[in-house]
Amino acid sequence: MTEQPDAIAILAEAKPSPGEKYYPPFKVTPELTEKAKEYIAMYPEGKEQSAVLPLIHLVQEEHGYICPQSVLWIAEMCKSTPIHVQGVVSFYPGIRTRCPGKWHIRVCHTIACALSGGEELLAYICEKIGIDPQAMTDEEPMAVSADGLWSIEAVECLAACGFGPNIMINDTLYSQMDRAKVDELVAEYSKKA
Repeated sequence: MTEQPDAIAILAEAKPSPGEKYYPPFKVTPELTEKAKEYIAMYPEGKEQSAVLPLIHLVQEEHGYICPQSVLWIAEMCKSTPIHVQGVVSFYPGIRTRCPGKWHIRVCHTIACALSGGEELLAYICEKIGIDPQAMTDEEPMAVSADGLWSIEAVECLAACGFGPNIMINDTLYSQMDRAKVDELVAEYSKKA
């Protein structure tokens, strides 16, 4: 009986995003289920809940983010509860509960990158891709452009402190960034749209 209120609360948290048009909607497929079973089989019987994080990553890679329906599916697959899965999702900043844009930009804002111009670069990138920097808040750290092509967020260290300021576009790291390099990257990625 206690599972139902958790599931309802999680489903109520869905936040639409213009980026959804670039990712397939979450759907349980035989391929997804088979891959999930492979991950779960890596853990001893009775410890299926240990596969929650690998399944979260699996879903996010395919669908861009963790939607409420995927939380319920992961909980079921791992013999866990939706609230446990949601707790894992909300704990890690790299796990998204809102669909990003096709090109997701992470801008390092730790001290090394901030001292080398990262804060100013964040504002410039927002201007360049048409996102209001004020749209990034503690509650919603990622902002998505109206066309869904771009999303941006300030993140902790991207592990290239000696080469800042650093950004990532999807999973590709770019170091020693400046306005001219941003202009080049935005033009390059816009052509790939």
